[in-house]
Amino acid sequence: MIDRLPVLIGALAAGFALASFFPQWPERIRTAVGFSSATAPRVQESPSAEPAKSNVEAKGDQQSIVKLDDDEIKSASIESAPAQAGTIAHRIVVPGTVIPHADRVAHVAVKVSGTAAELRKKVGDAVVANEVLAILESREFADAKSEYLAARLTNELQQDLFEREKVLWDKKISTEQQFLRSRNQAANAKMRNDITRQKLFALGLTEPEITNLPNEPEAFLRRQEVRSPLAGRVVERKVDLGAAVGRDNLETELFVIADLDPVWVDLAISPTDLPLIKEGQAVSITTRGIAVSVEGKIIFIGPMLDKDSRSARAVAEIANHNGMWRPGSFVTAAVAFAEQPVTLGIPTSAVHNIGTATVVFVQVPGGFQKRQVVLGQSDERMVEVLSGLRPGEVIAITNTFLLKAELLKALAEN
Repeated sequence: MIDRLPVLIGALAAGFALASFFPQWPERIRTAVGFSSATAPRVQESPSAEPAKSNVEAKGDQQSIVKLDDDEIKSASIESAPAQAGTIAHRIVVPGTVIPHADRVAHVAVKVSGTAAELRKKVGDAVVANEVLAILESREFADAKSEYLAARLTNELQQDLFEREKVLWDKKISTEQQFLRSRNQAANAKMRNDITRQKLFALGLTEPEITNLPNEPEAFLRRQEVRSPLAGRVVERKVDLGAAVGRDNLETELFVIADLDPVWVDLAISPTDLPLIKEGQAVSITTRGIAVSVEGKIIFIGPMLDKDSRSARAVAEIANHNGMWRPGSFVTAAVAFAEQPVTLGIPTSAVHNIGTATVVFVQVPGGFQKRQVVLGQSDERMVEVLSGLRPGEVIAITNTFLLKAELLKALAEN
């Protein structure tokens, strides 16, 4: 008994040391994967020995199983995926900034002086194309509408008089001079009507709005509807309710509308890396605070270098369906310039080092089994597996450090 005492003390000290490596492990996670401070897991060292009553079983140095059921796996947020063929990419990592898509930004401005009578949208609101953003009251707008209505009425009258005069001329009842005078007046009236109508188009009215002007209440003649030219979100509102806008050094821009799906990423490429960058190349965008990455492609490479930074500008386009990539954010872009297919590849997050062995955790009935593997080439996303795994085997790819920590702790306690 005395001879075994140093061995027991050494094992106990190793267990406490390993446990101190993971102070952040929540008790609820340890409970979820089947361990608690009251019941320590045990490792079965020999296949012939009696099975240990624990959540971890070991068979030799190469195989150990962390026993978990489906509910415990879900609670620990451990995701799995099959090992399969993939692509190893050689990449250039460059800094970048998210910016709005240049073709999906609209500056909504007024074309006459007036007053902001209604502001129907605020910053952050979603809008659809042709939706009314604001209502202006403008004397110039009322004058333009009135001028058109008068010209329209005069034109209709002159056209009727000309048709009547033409009938009389055909019947040789009126003189040629009267006919020519009537035709000239009708032509002038039509020209005036067309000019005033085009003026309303220039002020922003649409064909249906102009057609409906004769039926519009008189009080509405001074009102102008300001509409959004595209769908998106209001990213800036530059006026307040009742503010004077328009000419004479007053604010003419009311809103800035941006469609933020997709967005651009402005990249700074060094001259040494520039020969490796081509339009159409794939690019992976990541940033701090966002766990996932997004894939895009290079759509533009600037022909000139920046005189201060001596770097070239490249632009990548990425999808932004959920709006997480906000313009102004600093990001890191990995541009793939060479790719090589591999027969079997796994995410780098699935790989761990335990002692001198490189291992992954293969999903088996009742939990995950430690499996030693031999790796080949890799990039920041994927690593090639040369041996130790078969295509289609399902491995843990997220939160795998939880499995490693419990396995090490159980081995130390045994």
